[in-house]
Amino acid sequence: MYPRFEPSVVERMPFIFFTGKGGVGKTSTASATAVALADAGKKVLLVSTDPASNLQDVFSQALSNEPKELDDVKGLSVCNLDPEEAAREYRESVVAPYRGTLPEVAITQMEEQLAGACTVEIAAFDEFTGLLAKPDIHKQYDHIIFDTAPTGHTLRLLKLPTAWSGYLDESKHGASCLGPLTGLDEKKDTYETAVEALSNNDKTLLVLVTRPETSAMSEASRASKELQGVGIDNQCLIMNGVYDTVDQSDHTSKSLFERQQQAIKERNNALQPLRTFMLPLVSFPLTGIDHLRKLYSDETSTKFLVDEYSLDTQKLHTLPALVQNYAEQSPRVIMTMGKGGVGKTTLASMLAVGLVEKGNHVHLTTTDPASHLYERFNGSGSEKLKITQIDPVHEVQEYKEKVLQQAGPLDEEAKEYLEEDLRSPCTEEIAVFQAFAKVVDASDDEIVIIDTAPTGHTLLLLDAAQSYHQEIQRSTGEVPESVEKLLPRLRNPEETDILLVSLPEATPVYEARRLQDDLKRAGITANHWVINQSLYETHTTESVLAAKAQYEKRWIKEVNESYSTFTVVMPWQAEDTIGYDQMKQQLT
Repeated sequence: MYPRFEPSVVERMPFIFFTGKGGVGKTSTASATAVALADAGKKVLLVSTDPASNLQDVFSQALSNEPKELDDVKGLSVCNLDPEEAAREYRESVVAPYRGTLPEVAITQMEEQLAGACTVEIAAFDEFTGLLAKPDIHKQYDHIIFDTAPTGHTLRLLKLPTAWSGYLDESKHGASCLGPLTGLDEKKDTYETAVEALSNNDKTLLVLVTRPETSAMSEASRASKELQGVGIDNQCLIMNGVYDTVDQSDHTSKSLFERQQQAIKERNNALQPLRTFMLPLVSFPLTGIDHLRKLYSDETSTKFLVDEYSLDTQKLHTLPALVQNYAEQSPRVIMTMGKGGVGKTTLASMLAVGLVEKGNHVHLTTTDPASHLYERFNGSGSEKLKITQIDPVHEVQEYKEKVLQQAGPLDEEAKEYLEEDLRSPCTEEIAVFQAFAKVVDASDDEIVIIDTAPTGHTLLLLDAAQSYHQEIQRSTGEVPESVEKLLPRLRNPEETDILLVSLPEATPVYEARRLQDDLKRAGITANHWVINQSLYETHTTESVLAAKAQYEKRWIKEVNESYSTFTVVMPWQAEDTIGYDQMKQQLT
């Protein structure tokens, strides 16, 4: 077995990035490492660059873009680089000098130009690179630890410095869907310094966090290769949540142990060369400073907990009951939403099979580049089931060609301007959004089930319905009918049902709850919840797993009583359900 990960592994590195698939424990591992280094006398800054950050849950206090010193841990400061907040600050910094000078209509136009997703991206990137490139930050802290987002988002974030540096090199004018590029060109040196720091093996360490599960290790392997491709070679791997307190007489315990050992044995070839460490599966939740300190101590098990939470199991439902509910209500669009790693793909696939078996035509689709939808069906299916993926690369190319064609004959300068505008990162968001709208539009004839990307990306995708409406008009001169129809359909509970997916743990529940609130503000109701991978439902008696199961009851109870009108609890399963027939069997 691998040696246990200790904070001493990273103590010589000023910049430390934790990354991996959603739900593998990046936040808890990064947070525990930050606390341990600070306890050892180091000055540490812990930063989240994830739009769906949960650092405030881990430390049980409100955080902002500004580093906040923690009273309970001397030497540790924590901040959340909230892209939305950063965008507001960036937008105001650009617009403020013109207030009182330009007419109000011009100010309004500037604000609208800076209201798109590109502004959010560039503002978050600006703060991210600022931390990497500012010498005064280096002087203040021995370590800057980045608790990065799930893999797909992380890859975009870490590739940004090169992408934006290239974009600024090629940009010959100051207008694009980014809005005014004021201030960006002046920061080009800062961006290049950040790129240099990222690929400097003496300064930067990438810690890939995974779990002893095939899908999580697959994602870690993909991330490792892609980041090596952008020059980030100094990498190590943490196998988190390794279960070693097996009870051979307990079916769940034995199954979990065997499943993990098999996954470790078959670990991906790309991960073999990496220095590899492990952290044990612990029975307690990694929230609160006391629990974070326990992770790197020998005290990784707790006494069996008293049964503090009673559950009215009569009010909890099964997956077949949810399928029956949908069969009777007949929504045309079903979206599974939640933090990465909670099982949205599995659930969307099972729902699709269940509804096909009830006689419906179903279109199952994904906008997540990291989805395993095709692998899950393993080539099997039904004539009534269509499976598709929205491919961003293809959609962008198609969108660019359409815009250039609709623009008609242009002189060389106008054509160069338009082509430059289409190089902006906003183009991908618009193209994908239009494809998403087309899929939803097809639900006139079939039930569409959308297996969405992790939370931060999902919110941006839904926000596109408003944010890019004007951008689409400006770029192409027309708004597709499917785009105009999308938001009203999403807001109509008779047509659309949003299914929030969570695990029975603090962080995934908090994340799904925030998503529920965000949807509510957008006029979209989401009252159905699925709590996935529940140990409580397995009735395990092994001490570590049973203690975790007792902690779960609190979250199942809270969701069922406070947030949900229809709660499904799904037990932890020893085997992934692969193939149409196997999924069908589980629904009977």
